[in-house]
Amino acid sequence: MGKRRRAAERRTAPPGVIGGVIALVACGAGLTAYALYDGGSAAGETSATAHHKQVKTGPLSAAEVHTAATAFLTSWQQGRIADAAAATDNASAATALLTGYGKDAHLTGVTLTPGTAKGAEVPFSVKATLAYKGVSRPLAYKGVSRPLAYGSSLTVVRRASDGKPLVGWHSSVVQPDLRDGDTLVTGHAGTPPVKALDRDGGELTAAKYPSLGTVLDGLREKYGKKAGGTAGVELRVVRGKASQKAKLSDKTLVTLSQGTPGTVKTTLSPALQAEAEAQVGKRKHASVVVLRPSTGEILAVANSEHGFNVGFQGSLAPGSTMKIVTSTMLFEKKLITPDASHPCPKTYKLAGWTFHNDDDSEIKKGTFKTAFGASCNNAFINFAPKLSNSDLTEEAQQVYGLGMDNWAIGVPTFDGSVPVQSGAQMGASLIGQGGVRMNPLNMASVAATVQSGRFRQPYLVSPDVDHRTLATAARTMSAKTRSQLKEVMKFTADYGTAAKAMAGLGPDYGAKTGSAEVDGQKKPNGWFTAYRGDLVAAGVVQAGGHGGDTAGPIVADLLKKGG
Repeated sequence: MGKRRRAAERRTAPPGVIGGVIALVACGAGLTAYALYDGGSAAGETSATAHHKQVKTGPLSAAEVHTAATAFLTSWQQGRIADAAAATDNASAATALLTGYGKDAHLTGVTLTPGTAKGAEVPFSVKATLAYKGVSRPLAYKGVSRPLAYGSSLTVVRRASDGKPLVGWHSSVVQPDLRDGDTLVTGHAGTPPVKALDRDGGELTAAKYPSLGTVLDGLREKYGKKAGGTAGVELRVVRGKASQKAKLSDKTLVTLSQGTPGTVKTTLSPALQAEAEAQVGKRKHASVVVLRPSTGEILAVANSEHGFNVGFQGSLAPGSTMKIVTSTMLFEKKLITPDASHPCPKTYKLAGWTFHNDDDSEIKKGTFKTAFGASCNNAFINFAPKLSNSDLTEEAQQVYGLGMDNWAIGVPTFDGSVPVQSGAQMGASLIGQGGVRMNPLNMASVAATVQSGRFRQPYLVSPDVDHRTLATAARTMSAKTRSQLKEVMKFTADYGTAAKAMAGLGPDYGAKTGSAEVDGQKKPNGWFTAYRGDLVAAGVVQAGGHGGDTAGPIVADLLKKGG
């Protein structure tokens, strides 16, 4: 029996295995990989020896990365879906998406060309033909087909069970715009296109305002059918459950047949939108939103990076800008007044945690206003023993309309989160850390509520367009509380951490800076929110450092230009 098995093994040993090295050859436009054998095994090795082999661990070699990538790319290119999926660490998910690539996305003639690997990551280019027979009136392309080209990448990983190198499966391997659970579909669009206009009637395009790509997608999803357009034919990303939960809109990749767009007017100011784009373009990972507090109209939104709208959908700790909400609660509860003596100790212990101020500073003899202006953390955290776990959550929801998940601005948003927490986490929430999460839209709304005296839900499209109901707050802060908030925010703009950025913008102004620590990040996220007259702006520069130095100049410039 042993002789017959060894003879069979010798007959099936591939000619591409020479001394344990895998031979790879190029065939035309594609790649062919011979069968893979373990480099340390002789062709006549018995099954008993193989069963006792240890699981291979450790970094992947260049040969292992090349072999695994080639096996996947070759099989995909040749239409051997089962083999391509087997070359990944999630065969079922890979099978579904790769099958849909041809069946649902109508992509054929796939050519895959690998680039130079960087460690375990292998970039590759994709060329294919998009062919859809349902197009009745082809436009600027020949027949009903169109070439498609894009770049992607894969990463090779070891399978935990046996150490075998496989392609780590994610939907983005097939197309970079895909998230896990998304699909590619070519057909008549689910929604007609829209022509979005600014407040002056000019057309808004992603070519002119790059930050608005995701906004325009959201407007189409919300108003495409309501605006009276007709759908065209396109290749698009259809979002799965996880992406829908993250409030991501479907995305058009290629248009085969133009539909007839409907028209949607927005509240965006062309001058402020252009200036916002220019300002965030000066820094990496910067986002800003501009509002009119008397109405709630959104006048501008811009992000340095354009694939995700941090301005509307970001979920980040807001740092000390949250002290506006905390101060509102403290003033309403009559726990403090702006001019009351209130020290800020260098450290403060709460529920086993020791909290520090920025640069280990302290204020021994000062007022609450001084501590607010200096953004001294422990002057806020030391109120924790006097508060219940739900106080900050209720203040954020009832006065500022945050964390209710009911804003209807016209496109998807994240509406802030201030969860009920206890102990040290509750103390951290008072300074915008812990579980508190916001974005520039949320923090612009906070400053707008202070300036106008009441919460007005921000909106990008007037509710008159579709008769939707805007979110409201359960109650309005008192005139006294508003006066106290404006006093401490003006002090911050005049003499505190916001003074440098806000110089020359008075007298009707106020501001608050913030620096939010992020685990594993060398510099904090820099925040800044401020008002001037009937204009509010808020911004964040992720990993930028102190808010007064990073987001502050962006916000101040927009307040100046809009004034």
